[in-house]
Amino acid sequence: MPKGYWVSVYPTITEPERLEVYNGLAGLAVKAAGGRTLARGGGRVVAHEAGIAERVVLIEFDSFEQAVAAYESAAYRKALAALPDGFERDFRIIEGLD
Repeated sequence: MPKGYWVSVYPTITEPERLEVYNGLAGLAVKAAGGRTLARGGGRVVAHEAGIAERVVLIEFDSFEQAVAAYESAAYRKALAALPDGFERDFRIIEGLD
């Protein structure tokens, strides 16, 4: 069964400290849903073409369905409610290859 992934990119973050509450709640929700954070940050990123080097997060789940269910969970909805106004992000759930 192919794995599922959350891919999140934040084009700009001017006040990263405002993400602390969201990050804590999101981390708990991901862990409770069986997700594993594979990459997070913007420290060492080489962006090409229209790539964004600010902040990229990659989270792996055992299946695509598990990734979708984690996003739809009450715990993650609580985290989303804590995401500060004014933050732009590109969030996707994708299915991995076999």
